[in-house]
Amino acid sequence: MSKLRIGNFSISIDGFGAGPNQSLDNPLGVGGHALHEWAFRTDTFQKMLGKGEGTKGPDNDFAMRGFTNIGAWILGRNMFGPIRGLWPDKNWKGWWGNNPPYHTPVFVLTHHPRESITMDGGTTFHFVTDGIFSALERATDVANGLDVGLGGGVATIQQYLRARLIDELHIAISPVILGSGERLFSGINMVELGYRCAEHMATENATHIVFKKVM
Repeated sequence: MSKLRIGNFSISIDGFGAGPNQSLDNPLGVGGHALHEWAFRTDTFQKMLGKGEGTKGPDNDFAMRGFTNIGAWILGRNMFGPIRGLWPDKNWKGWWGNNPPYHTPVFVLTHHPRESITMDGGTTFHFVTDGIFSALERATDVANGLDVGLGGGVATIQQYLRARLIDELHIAISPVILGSGERLFSGINMVELGYRCAEHMATENATHIVFKKVM
């Protein structure tokens, strides 16, 4: 049975999953890039970016797990790009160039319809206007028994957490203080929602915590 999983979602020591003022120059918000330094160094991400080999070890193991057994993805619109409101044209196709790293169908949550976009490498972006449940149903259907990955951002993760739809959540706490931005667990009671810490490990670059739904 397919699970809804989050892998490699980085937050700061003070709990922010993105910095403020997302823009073309700051896709992850001001200061947000530093949250993911642990991941960018790993062999998994270096090869994904076409830059050769990276670091091995526990950080890489977690990074690799985040992409293993995933048959479809769900993204919030903020993860897809900085554009708000109506789509002004068809030019914006994501942050990742012609060959995004997903290589599966990707369902983007939005309030504004848009035709699907087929990219190189097997990624097709579909735009879902009827909510998180519809996106999960569609993603599960095309995953063919594999799991569905939830990429974020913060508001999208919060919606799925509050609905108790996430089965597993891997958080990497980076040794960074942002001071402002979007707090991942703001207004979220993980205990009441039935989540428990199932795994934790600290490395030189991040503290990895895996939550699983047990209720």
